[in-house]
Formats: sequence, structure tokens, C-alpha cells
Amino acid sequence: MPDRIVLTQISSTAWEHPADRAALQALRAIPGFDEVVRKVMGLIGERGVRLFFTADAVRVSDRQRPKLNALYSEVLETLDHQGERPELFVSQTPFVNAMAVGFERPFIVLNSGALSLLDREERRVLIGHELGHIMSGHATYTTIALILLRAGFTAIPGLGLIALPIQLALLEWSRKAELSADRAGLLASQDPTVTMGMYLKFAGGTSGDDESSLDEFLIQAEEYEIGGHAIDGVLKVLNLLFRSHPFNTARAAELQHWQKSGAYDRIIGGDYPRRGSEERPLGEDMADAASYYGEQSRRAAASVNDVLNRARDAFNSAFRGPSNGGGAPGGSAPPA
Repeated sequence: MPDRIVLTQISSTAWEHPADRAALQALRAIPGFDEVVRKVMGLIGERGVRLFFTADAVRVSDRQRPKLNALYSEVLETLDHQGERPELFVSQTPFVNAMAVGFERPFIVLNSGALSLLDREERRVLIGHELGHIMSGHATYTTIALILLRAGFTAIPGLGLIALPIQLALLEWSRKAELSADRAGLLASQDPTVTMGMYLKFAGGTSGDDESSLDEFLIQAEEYEIGGHAIDGVLKVLNLLFRSHPFNTARAAELQHWQKSGAYDRIIGGDYPRRGSEERPLGEDMADAASYYGEQSRRAAASVNDVLNRARDAFNSAFRGPSNGGGAPGGSAPPA
């Protein structure tokens, strides 16, 4: 791939999904949420989170996994990260995942399972994704979600009554935050095929002696997005309800939509918000989020209407006479 463009002074608002900030605003508005944040940070704290990975993971540096460290440096340069360099750890676990966690000084953790699955350019996407989380200020809320979802709300005294609303709102925000970070990963890579191909691998399209097709995966993503039955919309909601990440097909499709919208090309061409410039008003995000959710609803409604039309046709056919094509059996009109 040609040399990547350094996105000098890029603001995180350039890649943030409109539903991300809107969902976070809704989360903060839930009564008791501030108390949850205060209790979790007081109970665990920055030192507790960092100490866990210092004890049982490998901290990447010039002398420890130097090739991965060099790749990380390239991503930091491409996204023009300013300030203290977030620490990067590798954790030995087969689960294909990575995370950006911490409070005052967030850091990145890459699971060895993800590094084993991905090639060098796909690792670039993954690191860019996690750096995007940090630059967007996601790490605090991601850490809180991780602690609460793994330990359970009952582990934090006094949170029982407000547990479920906050849990569902945290997960909804987390899913939208992933869409933002996916865009950051694409900007770090600047190769849409590699970036969307990473989600193909996450979904099961592995490398090796067999072939995987990104085109077929995107067709599959479109099939999932459109759906074929009203019940599909309900099942999608239920399947996502307690997930922190969107499905991989949906993530690839969202990136494809973003690229086709022209937003990605405009950023690569230098047309993007800079740090220190006037921030995007939250009202615009809320309007865009409403448009996004509205489009999702319209798709679901179209699916429902299609099913209702088919049900109406089936009902009419069941009561249509075999010879005259209409009316009640025997050709007479039904009683009034």
C-alpha cells in the first residue's frame, strides 16, 4: 500500500458515529449513573486496572515485541496522537479481542488470540480501532462496563435497583462506540478492503489453505441488514440486547456505508475537523442519530409491511372461491 496520509491535528469527531455521542448523552441522563461511575472508580481505580495487566500481560516496548511496537508507532503517527503515549499490553488468551481501558491514563490490551489470527496490516486496523477509543474518550465508560458486566452489578453495593436500565444503556452505548472506533481503524489503515476483511476473519473467515471472499461476506451482511421477515427485526433486537459489540457483518456493512457516503474520502483528502476548532454541537449529533435510528426503523417497518401484505394475500387466497376468484364460497356475498 502507498504511504499513508498523516491526519494532522484530526479531531475524534471526524470518525465518531452520531449515535455514539447521542447514546452516551442518554446514558449520562439516567438517574443514578453518576453514582455508578463514582462507586466503580472508587472501588477499583486506575491503579487496580493497570496493576492487573502489569502482573499478567506483556508490556510492549522497543525491547519487548519491537515489531509490534514499531507498528503501534506508525498508527500513533497516522492518527496524529498527541500527549502521553498510551501503554500497549499483550495478554495471553485465545479469545479474539482487544480493549482500551483505564481512567486517567488509559492503555491498550491486545489478546494473543487476535494477534495470531491477523496479519500485520489487519493488526494495524485493530490498534487504530483501540487508539480511536482512547482519543474519543471511551476508555472510562468501557472500563466501567467491563467491570460491571463481568463482576455483576451486585458486586457494587447499592446498585441493585438501577442495575438493569444502566446495564442496557451501557451496552447500547458500547455498541455505537464500536462503530466509531471501527472508523478510526479504517483511517489508521487507509485500506477499506483490509479493514472490512478483518471483520470477515473475526466472523470465521480465517486464512490458511481455504479461501474467503469479502464480496460474499458483504452480500451476507446486506442480507442480514435487510432481513426477510418481521420476526427477524425482533430477533435482532433480542440477540443484541446483552452484547457489548455489534455483529461482525453489521460492522463491515456500516463501514461500507460510511465509505460510500463520501465521508472517508473527504477525510483522506484533508477535509476534516481539527483539534481546537469549534466542536460539533451535540444537537447535530442528536439530529444525525435520530436520522440513523429512523433509517433503521424504516427498514424494520418495510419488513413488517412486506410480511403483513403477504399475510393479507394468503388470507384472501384462503377464502377465495376456486372458480369465481372472489367472494365467499359458493359465490354469494358474505352476510353483513
